[in-house]
Amino acid sequence: MRDVAIMGYAQSPQVREARGLNEVEMLMPVLQAALADAHMTLADIDFVCSGSCDYIAGGAFSFVGALDAVGATPCMQESHVEMDAAWALYESWLKIQSGHIRTALIYGFAKASNGSLPDILSQQLDPYYLAPLWPDSISLAALQANLLLQTGRYAQRDFAEVVVDSRRHALANPNAQLKGEVTVEALLAEPMLAPPLRKHDCCPISDGASAMVIAAGEVAQSLADRPVYIRGIDHRMEVHQLGQRDLTTSVSTRQAADRAGVGEDKIELAELYAPFSPQTLILQESLGLRPDVVVNPSGGPLAGHIFMCAGLDRFGEAARRIRAGTADRAVAHATSGPCLQHNMVAVLEGK
Repeated sequence: MRDVAIMGYAQSPQVREARGLNEVEMLMPVLQAALADAHMTLADIDFVCSGSCDYIAGGAFSFVGALDAVGATPCMQESHVEMDAAWALYESWLKIQSGHIRTALIYGFAKASNGSLPDILSQQLDPYYLAPLWPDSISLAALQANLLLQTGRYAQRDFAEVVVDSRRHALANPNAQLKGEVTVEALLAEPMLAPPLRKHDCCPISDGASAMVIAAGEVAQSLADRPVYIRGIDHRMEVHQLGQRDLTTSVSTRQAADRAGVGEDKIELAELYAPFSPQTLILQESLGLRPDVVVNPSGGPLAGHIFMCAGLDRFGEAARRIRAGTADRAVAHATSGPCLQHNMVAVLEGK
């Protein structure tokens, strides 16, 4: 296996509505910042891969227009995934492993304020039995949360504590949309949105963009004093039909974690893509994280959720802290699909 390192990362502010900006205008400063962070220019990039959702933009192949942010020259290979940009990272990692490229620029973007994201996500469901019913993502997450409560492992107070931690951690994140000191009691006093979930248990609607640069080990060593290496990465998925899997756990996350090598050494922090507070608890269990592991030091998706970037952001936020020297080994997690159907787990190291 070739060493692959995260060289640069940038994220736009996570805002409720990016008024007056189109996708290209959101992307351009983020791409430039990620390249500058990697000490590279577009001329150094062999491959570009993006993640976005045409359903949000409302037009087929809308991602092609966003390529204006990259530019027509210099010529390079380009690809796109209709998934979170974490899967664009995975595709780029595979290309480096195959020897086809040495460097890649990855980005994702979304203007979720353009439509009703919870309803749009129903299009991820089984097209024959579930999608025609139009169950929104919040209702499905509430179903999952109810099942989790019925196990007796957690209570609604545990959900609120996840939100308290998220808002407190986000105070140190200038790009976070939701931040501040809140109490469990104040959160539990708020009205239900979709029982047992309250509004704060659900990720906010956010507009924005994120970008990342990765490179093969030989390139990383020549440009960075402390490269952040992707030591292990794996993606697993579960059955599409919600009634045929246990929604109170995440078998695919556990499998991906085992293959990525999460348990091989001490984990100091974890960035988890859990768009609903109960899912944070499910992921912590499935990853086997110890109580002393810092979870979502950036605030995570509950503090800001750029759809199609939130998974890539988990890699970027974990890498930032390793580069800063506050951790040596971290977990980055990304998910896609209803109720944690697809799960990607990676181990990042600064050693």
